[in-house]
Amino acid sequence: MAQKTNCESCLYYGYNEEYECYECTINLDEDEMMQFLSNSSQRCTHFKFGDEYSIVRKQI
Repeated sequence: MAQKTNCESCLYYGYNEEYECYECTINLDEDEMMQFLSNSSQRCTHFKFGDEYSIVRKQI
């Protein structure tokens, strides 16, 4: 079984100031959204680990 991804550690998970909540910020077209919503394994194919310290490590 595929492992579930954690949205809170995803690069595309951001705060929406208008709605005052966190949400996925990736822009999916209609076909991709349908595939995402019908995915029974609940594993996001667009998940990318968002390490906020990666830029700092490159500077050192």
